[in-house]
Amino acid sequence: MAGANHPFDRQTLKGHGPFDSANLIDLVLPLPHQGTAMHTTETTHTQRGRSGAVSALIGDRGGDVDSENQSAREAYAWIQNFNNGNQNNNWKNNNYRARAVRSSYQTEPLPSFQELVEAYFECRKGKRNSDTALAFEANLERNLYALYLALINRTYTPGRSICFVITRPKPREVWAAEFVDRIVHHLLYRRISSRFENSFIADSCACIKGRGTLYGAIRLESKVQSITENWSKPAFYLKCDLANFFVAINKAILMQLLEAKVQDPWWHWLTMEVLLNDPRINALNHASRKTAGLVPEHKRLGSQDSLHGLPIGNLSSQFFANVYLNELDQFVKHQVRAKHYIRYVDDFVLLHESPQWLNAAKTKIEWFLAERLQARLNPTKTILQPIERGIDFVGQVIQPWHRTTRKRTVNVAFDRVKKVAHEDRRATVNSYFGLMRQADKSHHLRSQLAKVALKHGHAVDGGFTKAFERKVK
Repeated sequence: MAGANHPFDRQTLKGHGPFDSANLIDLVLPLPHQGTAMHTTETTHTQRGRSGAVSALIGDRGGDVDSENQSAREAYAWIQNFNNGNQNNNWKNNNYRARAVRSSYQTEPLPSFQELVEAYFECRKGKRNSDTALAFEANLERNLYALYLALINRTYTPGRSICFVITRPKPREVWAAEFVDRIVHHLLYRRISSRFENSFIADSCACIKGRGTLYGAIRLESKVQSITENWSKPAFYLKCDLANFFVAINKAILMQLLEAKVQDPWWHWLTMEVLLNDPRINALNHASRKTAGLVPEHKRLGSQDSLHGLPIGNLSSQFFANVYLNELDQFVKHQVRAKHYIRYVDDFVLLHESPQWLNAAKTKIEWFLAERLQARLNPTKTILQPIERGIDFVGQVIQPWHRTTRKRTVNVAFDRVKKVAHEDRRATVNSYFGLMRQADKSHHLRSQLAKVALKHGHAVDGGFTKAFERKVK
C-alpha cells in the first residue's frame, strides 16, 4: 500500500464521512473460482498468480477474470446512477462532503467519479496481477472514493517512486510511480490530451493512439517511396537524435506550453502537481550499485536540478514530451518547410533530394532547439547519407522494396530465447514473432527463431507466427 501521504491512507480517511464498513456498498466481490494462471509484468517485478478474493468493480463476475467488459458496463451504470442522485441512503451519507466540495467549485470543471473509475480501468491493463494493483483493488471502493475526495479537495500529493535500471537496449534509469499515481496520470491524460493532440502533426508518433512503431515505420516507408518515386530516383535522409532528452527537458518551458491550453483552475492545479513532482524525493532505489553504475552520469535524473528532467516510465512523461517537441514539429514543417519529416519521441528523420538542403535544415534546427527548447542534437547519432543504404528507424530498416527488423534486435532476440527460463520462453518467442511480423520481410528470420524454439522443446505453427507448449504423452 502507499505511504501515509496518499489519499487512500487510513489516517487520511478520518473526517471525510462515515467510512464504517457497514455503511459502504461492497464493490469488491470474491471470485467464484480459483485464481487464473494469467501472468503480466510490472515495471518493478512480476507477481505470479493472484488472490482469488480480488475482482472488478460491481457485478457477479462468474467466468474468466479477463472478461472485463461486462463488469465495466455495470460499473459505469452504477456511477451514472450515483451522478444522477439515485444512489442509496448509505452512499448519500458517505458523499455529502464530496457534493459540498463540488458545489464550492461550480465555476470550474471537476472530474466526475466516472472519469476516475475509467482511468482506473485503463491503468490496470497489463498490471492486474501486480502487487500494487492487487493491494489497491483489495479495498477498491474505499481507495477510489478516498482518492476522489483528495483530488477534488486538492489535498492529493504524488507518492514516492521506485527507481531501477534497465540494460536493454542500453542502460537507463526508470522511475515507476505508485499505482494510485498512475491512475491520476491516466485521469489527467484522458481530459487534456485532446487539447494538444488535435494540433499535433500527423507525423508525430509515440504515446498517441494508433501511432506506434508500426505506424512510424509504414509512414516513413511511404515518404521514401514518394520522394524516390518508388525507388527510381536518388534522395538523401538526415536522421537526428536529441542528447539526453528526458533528463534535459526544461520544466519552465514545458509549463508555459501546458498553461497555454490548460487554463481551468482545477486541471491546471493537477497538471502542475504531476509536472513539478520530484520523483527523487523519498524514492525507493531498487537498482544495485553495479547496475546503477552502468548509467552515465549525464543521463541520470539525479544529476539534474529540480527544474530539469522528466522521469522515464510514466504516461505523463511521454505525453509531456510530445507537447514539448510539438514545438520542434511545427518549426520543421512551417519554418524549415520540410515536406518529408517524421518523429518518434526524440528521434526524427528528414528526407530531401539535396544533401545541401538537409545540412542547411540541420543548422536551422540546431539554432531552434538551443533558442526555444534549450536542447541540442546528439552529434554521434546524426546521420546524413543516401536513402538507398537503408534508414534505421523505430526498430526497422527501410530498404529498397522492403522493410526488415533491425539486426541488433534480431541478435538480442535469439540470445534472449536461448537464455530465458523455460517457463518464460514461449511468451518470449511469441513476443519476438509479433515484433518481426511487423516487417514485411521477416519469414526467414522467424523461421530461424522457430528453430531455436523447437530445439528448446516448444512447438511452432507452420507460418512461424506462434509457439506452443509441446504436449508430453
